[in-house]
Amino acid sequence: MMCGMEHIAEVTGHWMPTVALRVDVAGGETAALLLASSGRVRGDADLVFHRQPEHPSRAVRLGPSGLEIDLAGVESEVGRIVVACSSGHGAFEAVPALGAFAPDGAAVLSYTMAEPVEVPAVALGEFFREAGGWKFQALGQGYGAGFAGLVEEYGIEVADAAPVRGGSLPVPLTGVVKVPGQEPPPEGAYVPGLYPPTERPYQLVEGWDFGPVFEPFTAAGHGHDVITVDASVPPGPVLVELAHEGEGYVSLYPLDRHNKDEEFLFASPLPDFRGSRVTQAPMGRPLRFRITATNRWQLRVKPVAAARRLQGTLYGYGPEALLHTGPGVDLRVDFRGDRNVDGGYVSLHTFEVEGHDSLPTDNRFLLSDSGSLRRTVPIPDGPVVVRYYAAGTWRLTAKELDS
Repeated sequence: MMCGMEHIAEVTGHWMPTVALRVDVAGGETAALLLASSGRVRGDADLVFHRQPEHPSRAVRLGPSGLEIDLAGVESEVGRIVVACSSGHGAFEAVPALGAFAPDGAAVLSYTMAEPVEVPAVALGEFFREAGGWKFQALGQGYGAGFAGLVEEYGIEVADAAPVRGGSLPVPLTGVVKVPGQEPPPEGAYVPGLYPPTERPYQLVEGWDFGPVFEPFTAAGHGHDVITVDASVPPGPVLVELAHEGEGYVSLYPLDRHNKDEEFLFASPLPDFRGSRVTQAPMGRPLRFRITATNRWQLRVKPVAAARRLQGTLYGYGPEALLHTGPGVDLRVDFRGDRNVDGGYVSLHTFEVEGHDSLPTDNRFLLSDSGSLRRTVPIPDGPVVVRYYAAGTWRLTAKELDS
């Protein structure tokens, strides 16, 4: 049975931290529906409301302080979580509103209907998966058939649902959503709690010939381990990317032919660590690493040509190897470092690689500091590998030189 439904508001998606959220709904009784990829519930257990206050997964529940949604604990089969509100007796007496709060009490979302709602039930908004993380989008869909009509829309079967009196269909309303940051983060920007980080499309920088080309190698695990890279990765300079989940320490050491540590590539307590660096795959034996990690980790080995190109404005978090291919530029460095986290350290080196088949030992040392800073440094003509280390979030802006 299709219910009487009126579209009230629509707001584009906004990124959410993948943490346990407290969701406060004002104006009526709160409910949540966990939806599969079909857009419908898998069964009655996917409805959380006052008569069924906890989902079997325990990721969504109605607690004393409101609706609790642990985004990190939501089952992988669930792609959307709709948050609804019901008056139970016709039109709402107060304008429905929704607010979401992180574990430390910080507000991450507020959404309020702009006008009174003349229906007994509203689907206020939804949390939905995208690119490995979660977003929120306001729905503002009113249901003249009440709560029964709303849940039937998402696949719940309601027996002998009584019609709701006094629930005339609503007039269109406009909702306003406020989220810190407002726009989805640009590529490379830090999204707290997102693990693993969103994978960039596999693209090679055109004309870059430093290092072999091969299919990327990926490994993942939890805690300490030794990793042997697939033999299909040929000798020569390669790009190593590492991501580590949550709080804790992670380090990565290449192993020499005697199975001993070489100079570390990464060693950091940076939360939600991510980083990339160029190293040398050896001749005549596979590339091997020793990793120490507190939590889950993911490692990728790619061609150097798969690194991001230094052009325009780039956003990032943690250390990253970048490629510069054109004429010299002035590079504006905007870094937000916390000296309490890995010293808040930031540094920048460049390696001129033309005519080399391995990363040269000589380099230009352009920046070394700690704490938040804004500074401009000169980047020479390419081809150049830029080794940028930053214990925090950053933005780099390459400005062409005046002719």
